Amino acid sequence: MKRSLYFLALLLLSIAAFAQSPESKLSALGITLPPVKKPVANYVNLVQSGNLLFLSGKGPTKPDGTDITGKLGGNLSIEQGYEAARYVAINHLAVLKDYLGDLGRVKRVVKVLGMVGSESHFTDQPKVMNGYSDLMVAVFGDKGKHARSAVGMVALPNNIAVEVEVIVEIE
Repeated sequence: MKRSLYFLALLLLSIAAFAQSPESKLSALGITLPPVKKPVANYVNLVQSGNLLFLSGKGPTKPDGTDITGKLGGNLSIEQGYEAARYVAINHLAVLKDYLGDLGRVKRVVKVLGMVGSESHFTDQPKVMNGYSDLMVAVFGDKGKHARSAVGMVALPNNIAVEVEVIVEIE
């Protein structure tokens, strides 16, 4: 009898963990989504085509409104780049939440293009972009696993460290 109750408790805990919403996962991670910034030029934050959302490139804006700037392999470490990519993921999640109203409508994070401001000798762009990918998987589970490119750029707008574009499928 005790064994049956133990397995039932484990099953219920597993179901509760599985059923946890993306918003509750963000809360558990201590993440509050920022207000969505308006585009700075002639473009929009997001375009929907069918059930796909194409999100414009975003940068690593921190909660205080400042950007993480600089170059990997120069004045920024891999750890700082990872943090920058994570901030970009948070900013994209804010755009998705603003547009969808409920992050539970995300069916799949499909494709990520990560552009990393890099010195010419820096070749660890994938390690930097793990900051973005790891957060998407933490929030969406298997639905957050995606195809990805991570490329080095000689310059990004306003000297930001990372810019990311993403394609998301919705239900």
